[in-house]
Amino acid sequence: MKTGKPATSAAGPKAIYHAMEKAFQSMKVSKTFRILGALNQKGGVDCPGCAWPDPKHRSRLGEYCENGVKAIAEEAMDKNADADFFKNNSIQKMRQQTDYWLGHQGRLTQPMRIKKGDSHYSPVSWELVFEEVSSQLNKLNSKNDAIFYTSGRTSNEAAFLYQLFVRIFGTNNMPDCSNMCHESSGVALSHTLGIGKGSVKLEDFYLSDLILIFGQNPGTNHPRMLSALKKAKENGAKIVVINPLKEAGLLSFEDPQSISGILGIGAPLADLYLQVRINEDVALVQAVAKKLMDRAKKDPAILDHDFIQSKTDGFETYQQSLEELDEESLILRTGLEPEQIEEFVNLVSSRSKIIACWAMGLTQHVNAVDNIQEIVNLLLLKGSIGKPGAGTCPVRGHSNVQGDRTMGIWEKPSKQFLDSLASTFGFEPPRNHGVDVVDSIQLMHSEPGKVFMSMGGNLLSAAPDTSFTQVALENCAMTIHVSTKLNRSHLHHGEVGFILPCLGRTDIIQEKSGVQKLTVENSMGLVHSTQGNQTPRSGFLLSEPHIISQIASKTVGNEIVNWNQLIDDYDQIRELIAKSVAGFEDFNKKIKDHNVLELPNGPREGHFPNDIGKARFTINSLSENQLEENELLMMTIRSHDQFNTTIYGMDDRYRGIYGIRTVVLMNQSDIKNLKLEVEKPITLFNEYQGKLRKVEGLTIIPYNIPEKCIATYFPECNELVPIGIKARKSNTPASKSIKIKVHQP
Repeated sequence: MKTGKPATSAAGPKAIYHAMEKAFQSMKVSKTFRILGALNQKGGVDCPGCAWPDPKHRSRLGEYCENGVKAIAEEAMDKNADADFFKNNSIQKMRQQTDYWLGHQGRLTQPMRIKKGDSHYSPVSWELVFEEVSSQLNKLNSKNDAIFYTSGRTSNEAAFLYQLFVRIFGTNNMPDCSNMCHESSGVALSHTLGIGKGSVKLEDFYLSDLILIFGQNPGTNHPRMLSALKKAKENGAKIVVINPLKEAGLLSFEDPQSISGILGIGAPLADLYLQVRINEDVALVQAVAKKLMDRAKKDPAILDHDFIQSKTDGFETYQQSLEELDEESLILRTGLEPEQIEEFVNLVSSRSKIIACWAMGLTQHVNAVDNIQEIVNLLLLKGSIGKPGAGTCPVRGHSNVQGDRTMGIWEKPSKQFLDSLASTFGFEPPRNHGVDVVDSIQLMHSEPGKVFMSMGGNLLSAAPDTSFTQVALENCAMTIHVSTKLNRSHLHHGEVGFILPCLGRTDIIQEKSGVQKLTVENSMGLVHSTQGNQTPRSGFLLSEPHIISQIASKTVGNEIVNWNQLIDDYDQIRELIAKSVAGFEDFNKKIKDHNVLELPNGPREGHFPNDIGKARFTINSLSENQLEENELLMMTIRSHDQFNTTIYGMDDRYRGIYGIRTVVLMNQSDIKNLKLEVEKPITLFNEYQGKLRKVEGLTIIPYNIPEKCIATYFPECNELVPIGIKARKSNTPASKSIKIKVHQP
């Protein structure tokens, strides 16, 4: 391990160097440039990383970022985890390895099976896979004893077939990665604005006067956003960042496609950086709104009264609630200086084209829905929704997580969606709600014998309460993982465990009618195609739609859907999507003619399709994290060399941390007050609901973070996140605000 000063600028020549270093370590040079030349280009390969939208005009130098290159290198790596690999590595041996090691053993090349008591996975045929999976599903006592998980990597075509199969099978048990990330956004935005997606497009950033960035680290998680922020600044926008940690990518951006960026000269981004205490965003926004209301008494133009009057509901109640709040107490909770908040209010007062962006820093708290609804309140006061350069922007962290939900991957489907399936396919889908991620883990833990199937993802490393989740998976009668690479979830299987290797984004998909393309939806509601250009490295690899169709055919038969015919030509899948999913009319034609389909978005046009037909002001709760004298509040974060649970490397370059992941970022005052010695390891522990949870052997890193707040990496500290501590209404694990105590032997 070594540490250095945190970076004050992101991207630039260092990012190019580290990206290409990773690419050349993973792939041949010729293969690297063939893939990168098509990455995020029209008709090319969609990056399997984040869901940030592509600009209309693509750069010939490359439409990708450092972590996008790393993501594609991880998928397309030349190394294979084949039958010989599994023969030489027992399940026990692999359990002793790190997540980093597991992810670097190569692409999976053929179906593997293991049974309880076996020491190794063994290769099996696809025929046996389909027969055993369908047999196990069909002998369950209840259809609701099966749980079908989906990650954000899954294409629209695969997601649509998956949910159709599951509903014909007879359950709505379809948890997905949205349950653990932006579910809170969906709940809050559906209630207030009528659609669970953001309202802005990429072009709105170039027209905005003010961009607010809450709880987000784009320099690591979606670096191409920095280009949009830079252009917004050049067009006159101001940027306010609200985040407990100072992140390099929000301070300055060294644009690698400019001469200054190549020379390491950064373009400043944040005009105001507010290091708010963890989960005190509601307090901050309420303090700002209260000050705006006071100023508007003398200068009514500060608020958009016409918009409030004609487009919103609940303003008077909201106004009264603000008047009852104590401004000084709100400011004290934030940990900020009053002068900082005044500066924030000054920026908001004089502008109306405001975009609010956010990510996991807002969505993973007990009061996560309140966080987002309070931001909507602020935008409504300013009339900053439904006009160019203004609106909501939840930034999704996975390439098609939003598209999967659009395709019907949801445990709580709407009546309209189910009615459409019923009329299109002539069957009655189940109407009762299924289980989300938290509920499914608790169900598998309490009732052995379930079947768990996962389309991509790494549930064990992504979920809270790691030991609890591990037992839940091991309790299953069967676990089935459709994957490109090895991960920790594969190592804690049910009575029978399958690893099913699938084609990735970079792979050519060849079916009877020829080479196939897939589609995905970006973070701003635009659907576009993706098509690989690499020959599959094994004849055993099948696409996700193909795997789903074969399991479906064996399990539910071909009376309702001719599964085998569908996978001959994926245009047929898109024709079914066009018939049954709103907004996808003429899907194939629009993708072929324009390479993009823009989905309907009422709030973008100033219409609010919720139950009252107006944007809704809401009354929201402050954080309830009351800390004892010796308690700290923990948030889990990613390192720079990480995407979700995929660990690209052992360095967190922007934070100045190298060669280690078992760290705790801690304020110097807390280190002193708790009488801790930096050079000695510590244990973090808590006792929620009477259960002791702890992580030992952690290293203290003194860091610029608010007092009484700490940051740790996930998945290393997920053990400390109790399964039962979750967001109200959305059920999202509260991984960003967990009380802990420190022990140092």
